[in-house]
Amino acid sequence: MMGAASRGAKEASGLVVGILPGLDPNAANPAVDIAIPTGMGQLRNGLVVNSAGAVIAVGGEWGTLSEIGFALKTGKPVIGWRTWEMAQGGRSRSGVVPVETASQAVEEAFARYVDTPQSHHE
Repeated sequence: MMGAASRGAKEASGLVVGILPGLDPNAANPAVDIAIPTGMGQLRNGLVVNSAGAVIAVGGEWGTLSEIGFALKTGKPVIGWRTWEMAQGGRSRSGVVPVETASQAVEEAFARYVDTPQSHHE
C-alpha cells in the first residue's frame, strides 16, 4: 500500500518522504525521494501522523489502528477506505470519514487537510 501511495504522489509531481521503521534507508520503495530511517519500528506511526495534515487509513492491520488513534487524539482528520469501524455503546464514535473509493479518499483528505505549524516553511 505504501508503495502505491508513493508512486501516486510521485506521478503527481509530489515530493515523496518515507518515514521508515528500520535503520536502512535503502529499504524505502523506489518512489521515495527522501528516506528517513528511524529504527523505531511501529513506534514511528506517531511521527507519520504528526507530520501529516490528514490521514488516509486503508486496511485493518494493527499499525493502521494505531495511526487512526494517534490522528484522532491529535485532531487530524482521518479518511477511511476499507478500514476499521469502531463503535461504543452500539453507535459509531470513530470520527473516521468513510469513503467508497481511493479517489474519494484523496479528495476528502485534501478537503479536510489541517494546516499545522509543522507544514510551514520560513
